[in-house]
Amino acid sequence: MKRQKRDMNDRAYHRGYHAGLAGRPKDQCPHAQGDARQNWLSGWSEGRTDSWEAKSGVSGLSSIARHEFA
Repeated sequence: MKRQKRDMNDRAYHRGYHAGLAGRPKDQCPHAQGDARQNWLSGWSEGRTDSWEAKSGVSGLSSIARHEFA
């Protein structure tokens, strides 16, 4: 079993990051409450920041690579 399957909080963070990078609203968070929701929102916030700073192209490859699933 892969690591992201076991650590749901880490997985929520990465999915939130990609949602924020894609420009999706934070209202689309799939988690109702708890640590998973907080991690998703934290990832979403960082993804939106990277999106606003135009880190979605070549300049953001290292940032995005850090958030890819292993």
